[in-house]
Amino acid sequence: MPKDAPPETLSGIDRLIEVMAALRDPDGGCPWDLKQDFATIAPYTIEEAYEVADAIHRGDLAELKDELGDLLLQVVFHARMAEEAAAFDFEAVAQGIADKMIRRHPHVFADHGADTPDAVKASWEETKAAERAAKGQDHSALAGVALALPALQRAEKLSKRAARVGFTWPDAGTVFGDIEEELDELRAEIDAGAPRDRLEDELGDVLFTVANLARLLGVDPEAALRRTNDKFTKRFQAMEQSFAAEGRVLTDCALDEMDARWDAVKGAETAG
Repeated sequence: MPKDAPPETLSGIDRLIEVMAALRDPDGGCPWDLKQDFATIAPYTIEEAYEVADAIHRGDLAELKDELGDLLLQVVFHARMAEEAAAFDFEAVAQGIADKMIRRHPHVFADHGADTPDAVKASWEETKAAERAAKGQDHSALAGVALALPALQRAEKLSKRAARVGFTWPDAGTVFGDIEEELDELRAEIDAGAPRDRLEDELGDVLFTVANLARLLGVDPEAALRRTNDKFTKRFQAMEQSFAAEGRVLTDCALDEMDARWDAVKGAETAG
């Protein structure tokens, strides 16, 4: 027998929590939802966060509303599974983050005196460090940088943490020498016919050093790469369309033809 849908008279969050409870109900719930656990849902949570970022990047506020809903569903899903395990529930999640925000904003909720963004950021990091110490967590300057972050973003965060204790280049200009050195080491491994793990190691060094350069320039490396990805996609599709207008597909074109058409697309962007 179908379940009654939670009434629209409930608040949005209460209604969503009841929907999830119904989906996870062993008596008549959804077989797919019942089969899930934290590990199987985690990839969807990450995907939804990226879709939120994509909607923001495109400036689509209507889509952003929908994507935020999808992300909120992920939080409710995890909280429901934790409640079933008698660990915590959604209310505990909400109260916990509210308490944390109050604790980490003493300049708003207490008389702390941080009145600039930099002062606020310093206070935030001090509070986080105190929280880790109170929990008996790792005291390393690198503690708390999530392993699941995209590798380029994690590299930037690790280097930022190291820089706080003085382990960094003095300025962006000095990084170029290290980038060239890392590229030389990569070339040497390629010329020596090194195995994949060695190439991966040396290429990783190049990317990590470039991430440090981005930090010193005040540039978000993830945002920079997204921008280049978008640019490449736009130019590549324009090249495809230009050949398609002639009744041709890329697989029928020589590389030098594609290079010339790519340069024409870039030239048209500059002229525009």
